[in-house]
Amino acid sequence: MNYRHAYHAGNFADCMKHVLLVLLVQALRRKPAPFSILDTHAGIGRYDLSGDSASRTGEWRSGIGRLLDSATTPDGPLAPYLNLVRQAGAPAFYPGSPQIAAMMLRPQDRLVCCELHPEDSRTLRALFAGNSQVSVHARDGYAALGALLPPRDARRGLVLIDPPFEQPDEFQRLAAGIVTAHRRFANGIVAAWYPIKHRAPVRAFHDSLRDSGLRDIIAVDLTLRPPLDPSRLNGCGMLVAGPPFGFAEQALPAMRALTHLSPDGTGEAAITRIVEE
Repeated sequence: MNYRHAYHAGNFADCMKHVLLVLLVQALRRKPAPFSILDTHAGIGRYDLSGDSASRTGEWRSGIGRLLDSATTPDGPLAPYLNLVRQAGAPAFYPGSPQIAAMMLRPQDRLVCCELHPEDSRTLRALFAGNSQVSVHARDGYAALGALLPPRDARRGLVLIDPPFEQPDEFQRLAAGIVTAHRRFANGIVAAWYPIKHRAPVRAFHDSLRDSGLRDIIAVDLTLRPPLDPSRLNGCGMLVAGPPFGFAEQALPAMRALTHLSPDGTGEAAITRIVEE
C-alpha cells in the first residue's frame, strides 16, 4: 500500500512495459471478435510529469523524455507507442497502462482495472467517469484473477499483471498469479512485468514457470546495464504466456530500440522461450 507509481511514471521500465502492451493489444485488434483486458495493478492511469512526485525523481527524463526528444522515424518499431503517448498529452502527461489500453479499445471491447490503494482507485475511477467500456475495482489485483476471470463479455483478451514488488515473495506470488490467470482464462494472453536487479531471482522465477505445467511462455528482457548490483533496477522483463502470432518478432526490434536508453551503451535486449508451445 506504500507504493506510488507517480514517482516512476515514464521511466525506462514504463516505456518497456507499454511498448509491449501496445503490441499485444494491436494483435488482439487484428480479429473482429471482442476482447477484454484485465489490468490488475492499474495505478491512477495518467501522470502529471510536472507534478511534485515525478519532478522529485525525474526518472521520466531518461525514459520517455529521451524517446520523445530523439524520435525522428515516424515508422520505426516504437512509433505506435509514441503516437499514443503524444495523443495522451506527453510530455506534460504520461499515460499509464489503463489509459493506453483504453485508447486502443474498439466499441465492442472492454477494460477492467483493479487498484487497491484507496486514493489511487478514486483517481482512476474519476479518469474514466462516463466511459462505459472501462470499469474500476478497488480491490487486490491477485485476488481479482480468481474473481474476475474468465471475463463475462469476451472469450479472448489480455491479463496484465504489474505488481509493485514491495514484498520479498513477489516473484512467487507473481508466478502463482500467472498460473491462476492462465488456467481460468485459457484463451487469453497473460503478460507479467518483473524487475531485473540481478539474475538469480529472475532465473528462479522462470524455473518455477517451467515446472508449472503451462505451455507456450516467452520472456522479453531489457537491461540498461549488466544486472550485477542487486540494489539497483538494472533492467526489467515481461513474461508472456500464450503470446500472439508474430509477437516475439515484433518485440525484439522494439526492445533493441529501447537499449539506447542505456546511460553507458551497455543495454541489451533478449527474448527467451521459457516453455515450448
